[in-house]
Amino acid sequence: MSGRLKGKIAVVTAAGQGIGRAIAEAFAAEGAVVHASDLDLAKLEGLNAEKAALDVLSNEAVATYAASVGQVDILANVAGFVHHGTVLDCSDKDWDFSFDLNVKSMHRTIRAFLPGMLDRAAEQGSSGSIINLSSGASSLKGAPNRYVYGATKAAVIGLTKSVAADFVARGIRCNAICPGTVRSPSWEARVEDLGRNVGGKDKAMELFVSRQPMGRVGEPTEIAALAVYLAADESAFTTGTAIPIDGGWTL
Repeated sequence: MSGRLKGKIAVVTAAGQGIGRAIAEAFAAEGAVVHASDLDLAKLEGLNAEKAALDVLSNEAVATYAASVGQVDILANVAGFVHHGTVLDCSDKDWDFSFDLNVKSMHRTIRAFLPGMLDRAAEQGSSGSIINLSSGASSLKGAPNRYVYGATKAAVIGLTKSVAADFVARGIRCNAICPGTVRSPSWEARVEDLGRNVGGKDKAMELFVSRQPMGRVGEPTEIAALAVYLAADESAFTTGTAIPIDGGWTL
């Protein structure tokens, strides 16, 4: 690694596994001081980071955590949930939970950390970077059985552009990463679930891969590499974007 984030302080939510862990590891490897959080503190074991349990559904917990961390340069919002089903499968409870975790959690963390990010950017003459995990299943592409998930991830893109527009002149950039299917524990659990309905895990895996133009799913490290770019000064002219990283799925 080249130390592209040396001297920067980063916060990563849902850093215990999958994309969140890969981002936390990549930030640390590039020289950042990383504050990694997860609902399950045990999942953070082994990370080169300051570790804390955090429930991003709680206004009080997020505000307390932000106060304890202090000023940061980078905020990576990764926490999320994939609801499976159409509008007919989505209860009010499903809708509310999905929007609370996938969208409102980002509202909470941005509100909590942004004042310190603004102060740090002004003091150091640098830029802060907010990175939100959206999805190819969003306003970029409609996906079967991803009704409320796609709605939440479209909202993340709107949130991202609004924050970018409001703070572009004050040293804060805000961008969204829009992955396709990426290997992770949560995805592997969905493969297992699908396998019970289609004749086994191998068949389920085949169905997932068949919709990928590259003939494979993505790896968390590939998403993390884009996050490093968006966190680093080399992307200083980039804000308000929603960047697909999906092997051509949204083409």
